Amino acid sequence: MTDHRQYAPAAARNRDPILAVLRGVLPRTGTVLEIASGSGEHIVHFAAAIPDLVFQPSDPNPEARRSIAAWTADSGLANLRPPLALDAAAASWPVTTADAVLCINMIHISPWAATEGLMRGAASILPPGAALYLYGPYRRAGVATAPSNEAFDRDLRQRNTDWGLRELEAVAELAAATGFSGPEVAEMPANNLSVVFRRI
Repeated sequence: MTDHRQYAPAAARNRDPILAVLRGVLPRTGTVLEIASGSGEHIVHFAAAIPDLVFQPSDPNPEARRSIAAWTADSGLANLRPPLALDAAAASWPVTTADAVLCINMIHISPWAATEGLMRGAASILPPGAALYLYGPYRRAGVATAPSNEAFDRDLRQRNTDWGLRELEAVAELAAATGFSGPEVAEMPANNLSVVFRRI
């Protein structure tokens, strides 16, 4: 029998630091939508650790959804839903409401239109005060970018000219324009950031 589970080495390294932040960000109950769930390793880990929340994974890539479904089946978790086909850049999403939205390591590996869609879509389904949580590497005005991040940015842009590290200030400006608060930023391992916006 074929095992469709994919493995992302970074997920095993960063899932616990991310979870530590999420414990102070997510509501006590409700539904958490993850955008661009990738392999599915993150959301399975979060669902296992926070059983009072329902977790909804999604990804536009069929192979990723197969991996998520395989991880979900293997976990046996009752609070983890089957993955949805969802493109962040789409004009409408197949989800009408959520109590929090997560997006880990997508913004720099997608066109800017995906970030615009993420903000627009999250704003349309989140109630006031709810969190949009982002994780990944960013550039920040007045803060030196780590050499490893600069090398990563060059590699991304060589692979796709629409990819690359984003300016945190540009992301925050877009968030504000779509109905979110200013960012709450936490430094994370390996020169990454946790960024939380709240729906106004």
